[in-house]
Amino acid sequence: MKHIRLFIVLSCLVRSIGQALGADCAALAKFSMPGHGVVINKVQEISSPAHCRVDGVIDARTGRDGKPYGIGFAVALPTNWNGRFLMQGGGGLNGSVGTPAGGQYAGDRSALERGFAVASTDSGHQGQVFDPGFFRDQQAAMNFLYQGVAEVVVVAKAIVARHFGKDSRHSYFVGCSTGGREAMLMSQRFPNYFDGIVVGAPAMRTSFSNLGLRHAATARNALAPQGLSDTDRRLIVDGVLKSCDTLDGNQDGFIFAPHRCGFDPATLECKGVKTAACLTTAQIDAVRTVMSGPRKPSGRQVYPGYYWDTGIASTKGLPGILVGPPIPEGPAVGKTMDVDAAADAAMDARAMVGDSSAWTNLSTFRGHGGKLIFLHGVSDPWFSAQDTVQYYERLGADNAEAELQDWSRLFLVPGMGHCGGGERTLDQFDMLSPIVDWVEKNTAPEQVVARGASAPGESRPLCPYPAHAHYDGKGNASDAANYSCNP
Repeated sequence: MKHIRLFIVLSCLVRSIGQALGADCAALAKFSMPGHGVVINKVQEISSPAHCRVDGVIDARTGRDGKPYGIGFAVALPTNWNGRFLMQGGGGLNGSVGTPAGGQYAGDRSALERGFAVASTDSGHQGQVFDPGFFRDQQAAMNFLYQGVAEVVVVAKAIVARHFGKDSRHSYFVGCSTGGREAMLMSQRFPNYFDGIVVGAPAMRTSFSNLGLRHAATARNALAPQGLSDTDRRLIVDGVLKSCDTLDGNQDGFIFAPHRCGFDPATLECKGVKTAACLTTAQIDAVRTVMSGPRKPSGRQVYPGYYWDTGIASTKGLPGILVGPPIPEGPAVGKTMDVDAAADAAMDARAMVGDSSAWTNLSTFRGHGGKLIFLHGVSDPWFSAQDTVQYYERLGADNAEAELQDWSRLFLVPGMGHCGGGERTLDQFDMLSPIVDWVEKNTAPEQVVARGASAPGESRPLCPYPAHAHYDGKGNASDAANYSCNP
């Protein structure tokens, strides 16, 4: 009988807690915040994972050309809240509110499943992912470039506090591409908003990365009609592997030290007639032009080149830089290019307001204990991993009073394309746990174990740049446990 009575009491308790949470969720339909123009459009309880989802808009208005604008957002409030808040980054030119789950770079369990309150936003407009029409409206442009996400953070944190009766203990941001740019901007312009930030493949200066893509396309076009065949590109990748694969102590199809890869395509030059086993001088020159990135006639680098890596010739998913990835924005590409003029045009008003590539003074963010993790796929064709490496190195130089790796670390992912994917890569890993442990336990990530669907049964450690994974020489070479992070 005691067991039956206990079961009845527990059942009633669970039911009453569920009813209370449901009531709290419904009550958020009336949420308002003076000075922020918040309108809640929808509140709903979702069972898996159990959470209350709040959808709304901030500062809804009619803008230029009579189009409706407003900063759309969604907040997920889990029943198993762990006291943490996570802002989920966007992608492309945004334009839609993503499901607030925080699944990116979270390993097997999303942030929401772990108990984080998670927010997402369209950054101030509705539209297709690469539709730039909203830039005609001043406020919509400012919201996308930097204001919208910051506004949502303030409102979302208030909703979290209202629902749970207290503020979040810690706040985190995770994003890639545009979300990576947004993450950088949080550390730069709103340094007190977040305790830990994960920046993936940041779109930190898209007018220049698109210039880099057009420069590469021009070099490939100029090679027509000969071009580069699949066989030619495979020959190049094989040459890269022959030159650089064993830098990690194991010939495994991964290049873990791309910054030390000295491959020279001239080693593939034909000695006579062109065959499948060699490249013509024109092909070699074109490959060098693509991989070295655009320069002005004076020699000044306008945008970095690309690392020699296995994904540069990928034809799956987003094509590699030697194949021809689509160019998100910009004019048509021919066989010639005025780099001087293109560079001048790239430094436009949008770049000056929204780019995150120049500001490195993070003394306030670092000063309150903020921790910052960067990651980038080495084969990313849209945003050169070298650009992120160069920013990271400037970050260290410009904050020299503090050891860079005490508060920021960079992880390069071999074979990975833009934010994920690749023909042979290790693009499945958890960066959320390391950033939480670093913020809350002061335990810096010495390595992050990565796996990938394209490399079944294999794992490797991702190491903080400039260190790289190196096989210890004994044990299973497919197991991360048998690798060390070598300087």
